[in-house]
Amino acid sequence: MSERVEDIEIRLLLEALYQKYHYDFRAYAFASIKRRLRQARERLGFATISAMQAELLHDPAMLPQLLGYLTVQVSEMFRDPSYFRAIRDKVAPHLRTYPSLKVWIAGCSSGEELYSLVILFREEGLESRTLFYATDINQDALAKAAAGIYGLDRIQLFTENHRKAGGKSSLSDYYRAAYGGAALDKSLRQRVVFSDHSLVTDAAFAEMQLISCRNVLIYFDRDLQDRALGLFKDSLPRKGFLGLGSKESLRFSRHADSFTEFVRDEKIYQKRDT
Repeated sequence: MSERVEDIEIRLLLEALYQKYHYDFRAYAFASIKRRLRQARERLGFATISAMQAELLHDPAMLPQLLGYLTVQVSEMFRDPSYFRAIRDKVAPHLRTYPSLKVWIAGCSSGEELYSLVILFREEGLESRTLFYATDINQDALAKAAAGIYGLDRIQLFTENHRKAGGKSSLSDYYRAAYGGAALDKSLRQRVVFSDHSLVTDAAFAEMQLISCRNVLIYFDRDLQDRALGLFKDSLPRKGFLGLGSKESLRFSRHADSFTEFVRDEKIYQKRDT
């Protein structure tokens, strides 16, 4: 099959996915989507992308399988510890001036970043005044996040990351061995709202003092990046904070002038006062 025909198939599948199920991946970076759909086709045993599209249209059970390939599920607790250290040392002192806080983890995947922030806020005495909104387009990922169970083989890395991020306790204080893995303490979910939300099609839904959206925008094309950043801008009050991934930036966005670099090396921005 020619590359051109495969590209046509991919665009048709993305259109079918949007028309049938209202998941819009049409403005995602095409090279990334192409790589993931090729992987899905091979692993799910389809001869062509078109055959996979036909199955998607006629069998709703195909949807979660395909979303598992199209959405990024790779994360770890306190990933890039220096980012969380900067939240702890530089951002938290400003957040303490608010009587109540809302934090949005956009594209929360299976919840590792969410729980990292909840633990950090607990250690900094901010959890009791904070509501955390954890959103993703993948329902299976949200279910995993809500369960808060991770493989025991991952705990050593999580523990080391927590220490490097300035942890003020032992990570073992927050989990117990159960269900063949490490089950995070249920109290960590008491102030969390899990919600299906798409940065592609949905609107801003609350005013947040901190938004953390890391390693999501790199999968969007430029127009979709601008749309998402516009949502974040509209969701932040003056002097609210936005954290992005290490390979992401506001530099070429049309919303760049709405923010200042707060911690440049960690891609933490603050919304301008005016």
